[in-house]
Amino acid sequence: MIQALPEGVRVRLLHSVYGDPRAAAELVALLSDRQSAGLDPLPTEPALLAPQLLRALRAEIRSLPDDTRLLLLLAAADQYPVATHAFSRAVTAARLDTRPLERAETAGVAHFGTGGVVFRDTWTRIAAYESGSPADRRHVHRLLARVLHGDGESPRRSWHRGAGALGPSARLVAELRGAADKARRTGQPALARALLERAATLCPDPAERSRLVTRAAADAWQAGDGDRARRLVADGTADDALSGLFALRSGNATEAFDALLGAVAHRARTGGRNDSPEGTPGDSSCGEGTRSDSSDGERAPSDSRDAEGTPSDSSDEERAPSDSSGGAPGDSSDGGVTSGDRGASFDPAAHLLARATEAAVYTGDLRRCREAARAAERLGVASPGTLGGLAAAFEGRYEDARDLLQAAAGRCGPGGDPTLLVHAGIAALMLGDHTRAATATLRAAASARARGATGVQAQAMEFRAYADFWTGRPQAGRAAATEALHQAYATGQDNGACHLQAALAMFAAITGDADVCRERAAAARSYALARGLGLPAALAQWALAFLDLTDGRFAGAAARLRALAGFGPGHGHRAIRHLATPHYVEAAVRTGDTRIARAAHADYHRWATVVRSPDDLALSARCRALLAPGEEAVEHYRTALALHARGTRDFERARTELLFGSALRRLRHRTEARDRLHSALEAFDHFGAPHCAARARAELRALGAPAAPTHSADPATRLTAQQLLVARMVAEGATNREIAARLALSPRTIDHHLRGVFTRLGIRSRIDLVRLIAGSEVP
Repeated sequence: MIQALPEGVRVRLLHSVYGDPRAAAELVALLSDRQSAGLDPLPTEPALLAPQLLRALRAEIRSLPDDTRLLLLLAAADQYPVATHAFSRAVTAARLDTRPLERAETAGVAHFGTGGVVFRDTWTRIAAYESGSPADRRHVHRLLARVLHGDGESPRRSWHRGAGALGPSARLVAELRGAADKARRTGQPALARALLERAATLCPDPAERSRLVTRAAADAWQAGDGDRARRLVADGTADDALSGLFALRSGNATEAFDALLGAVAHRARTGGRNDSPEGTPGDSSCGEGTRSDSSDGERAPSDSRDAEGTPSDSSDEERAPSDSSGGAPGDSSDGGVTSGDRGASFDPAAHLLARATEAAVYTGDLRRCREAARAAERLGVASPGTLGGLAAAFEGRYEDARDLLQAAAGRCGPGGDPTLLVHAGIAALMLGDHTRAATATLRAAASARARGATGVQAQAMEFRAYADFWTGRPQAGRAAATEALHQAYATGQDNGACHLQAALAMFAAITGDADVCRERAAAARSYALARGLGLPAALAQWALAFLDLTDGRFAGAAARLRALAGFGPGHGHRAIRHLATPHYVEAAVRTGDTRIARAAHADYHRWATVVRSPDDLALSARCRALLAPGEEAVEHYRTALALHARGTRDFERARTELLFGSALRRLRHRTEARDRLHSALEAFDHFGAPHCAARARAELRALGAPAAPTHSADPATRLTAQQLLVARMVAEGATNREIAARLALSPRTIDHHLRGVFTRLGIRSRIDLVRLIAGSEVP
């Protein structure tokens, strides 16, 4: 049944049950129709995820002796839902005998080693915690809190103090909020979320409780827990910034733009002061009904003791809910910036404007960039360089656009704000600087990883893919995009997953995997068109056109790219249309329709000349060569190759050599034609693009020159990247269905790939394949 679910729901479901097939099978049967379709969030509480499994495991735990169960409860509380690594210290402090754990080991429930208690699996650990009585849970939490007093352990101590409380406590709420701020500043949004959820449970003020829940939703989203974030935000305070962020990554991008631009206007009107739940610098973080100043908590006699009636052992740092740097749970809704980035110079309105810019980029409606730029000017908000650059490019002010984009692309130093680094990557891509784009997006992913911002990592890899398309790394790029696709689905970022599906369609087109290209492109376009995502829709269309082009279906390629030029926002994208211009010119020339191609090339050349990108200028020269008659084309091709030598798009350089070699053959320049075609063939074989290599071999045969051998003893040189991946998995013993689940493809597509593997390798069975792979020692 799980295979029938949409890919994103399937990945999230397996992630939510910790990959346990028993829990997955149980949860599938419990999902509503809307949950199965991905419209509503999945459950997040264990009792709702797999109640039968949990009931059986609790019964198993309860069959153990009392002293064994107490030790298992202590170990589970130390690991779930917040890992605090204090079990051994708690055992020592309480002088507990660990020998009863031998009964747990005999029963196969857990074993005790130097690293502490290791449970059989995650669900057994959850059952060990859930089987404890409320009084026993509070007891072990208070015991763990007493032994956590090391450097950096104060947020976890506060967690256990909150979990050990009997009932509402304004003092503990303040302490938990301060602990959440500290956790967020140290890149632990998941811990911050848990602390805020516990604070909401203990909060006596309904209005503040609602704000705490919304702030917890922001941290959950930051940590990559999309289902929990969506559930929490439904119970919290309405907030345009958070709603806009959710829509940007998993909803309608046009609605995201409107919500985020509204949040920008609100921040600008309030002068940066935040009275909305997701928080910004300077936010008191405590709401109207409860004072956040720690001194107030100390002066109030009713708050001098915690809810258990024991003196509070929290430090001054813990009692202060927020510090002057303004660590606020809204970091995720403001685009993934942690409090460590926030100082006096941080402008929440400007940061939200950057996210609104992303929404405009995803829709493909660059007129909205102009609208946002004008609104920013009217409100006195600093615009990100990408916004100004896109608006200027849309208006045809290419020199202004270049200057603004160069400034944005230059902000790609290590350790910066992940969102600004992603914008630096986007700006570099528009400037044709793939090296800087790769650097910026990799740094964005690294910075997000360091801050615990799981979701931003996948977004960075979306734009990293563009730098990998043409630089001669299609297999590595495809592998990175596949990993990012799984991460995007797991974190509830279906819009990002759609963009990555389109990127994988392009990688498949480059490497000649026609079926995968069509399957990925169809999935991307179906999702994108329903949500107004012009960027992935256009990229998928370009991938299909490039597949047609490289397979010699020139009329089909030209028709797809002409349609791309006519698509409006939500269906197409002006930037993709611009990037695809060299391919359109090639297809149009082959079909004899050069009028529109010449006009498209003129605009492409103007931009290339302004930004002075060697790669863009090389492709512009190639377009001139294609449009030029006879011998006149030769010098344009030479110019293109000279410019390619200064650039980084090695795959396009090989395609230029192929086109040049073909032109030289027709002009009877046989010697140079042979050299160019052999060079192109060698490059295509190296890149793993057999369909392009086949065209080079066909040109060499037409020339009467010997081509490189089409077969080798090494399967890696005879299979496409996708076929090689399938072959390796088969050799490891995986079934077609297992391979389909791992690669996020249909079993039918895997079967087609396997037939192709057998044909190319001249074998008839999986046994033959295992022997061949083992004999060639493919790494």
